[in-house]
Amino acid sequence: MLVAERMPLRLRLVNLNKDFPYGGCWCAPPEPGRLAQDFVRFSVASGVLRFGEFKTKAGRLSPYFFDAGLFDDGSKLGRLAQFYAQALRASGIGFDMVFGPAYKGIPLAATVAVELARQGRNVPFAYNRKEAKDHGEGGTLVGAPLAGRVLIIDDVLSAGTAVRESIALIRAAGATPCALAIALDRQEKTIENGRDAEHSAVQYVRQQLGMQVCSIAQLADLLLHLAQDGIGGARPVYEKMLAYRQRYGVSGE
Repeated sequence: MLVAERMPLRLRLVNLNKDFPYGGCWCAPPEPGRLAQDFVRFSVASGVLRFGEFKTKAGRLSPYFFDAGLFDDGSKLGRLAQFYAQALRASGIGFDMVFGPAYKGIPLAATVAVELARQGRNVPFAYNRKEAKDHGEGGTLVGAPLAGRVLIIDDVLSAGTAVRESIALIRAAGATPCALAIALDRQEKTIENGRDAEHSAVQYVRQQLGMQVCSIAQLADLLLHLAQDGIGGARPVYEKMLAYRQRYGVSGE
């Protein structure tokens, strides 16, 4: 709710609802640690973050699984966009527009663009198709023309294939891929030539591709959640998570 206070020769707007700032309010974000813990709890409550035994693309048996596709209604998707926007504000990363890689990145980037505009930061938005369209506007790119510093938004980063494809599209359009925003950094070794590498996909993007990476939460935040807040039967889950990180985790993040 907005209240107009009487002031000499001008009006001052006071926002009485701090959780939903009005347009033009680019307020200070929560501390990164608290934001990450809030996101982990939200992901668990939404059924997006689950604990058990899951096979990853790399063939590993992971004690947890993060499925961003289960942010599957308007309320959850809107809250997710708020987390992305808050994490981006906290990171200080500069960008001129957002880009969503097909397919999961499309709704993520679109809703983040909406949330940024709601908070007073209106930026252009674009995405790509996996199949080129031969009628209408044609091509593989949809939305605003790619220009300036482009922020790529996706859910998680595994092999980095989608990011490299996005980078090639952005550069071909004459723009600059400047950063990547993801929901969860698994902080684990990627696979190269069938073997565990000494770096993660996020580290590869930072060190080899020269791009900044902003994540809402990391594997370390999941471990902290289990250690502090916990879930039903948290101790065995925590021990499996810790063992997984000791085997496949990377240092330096």
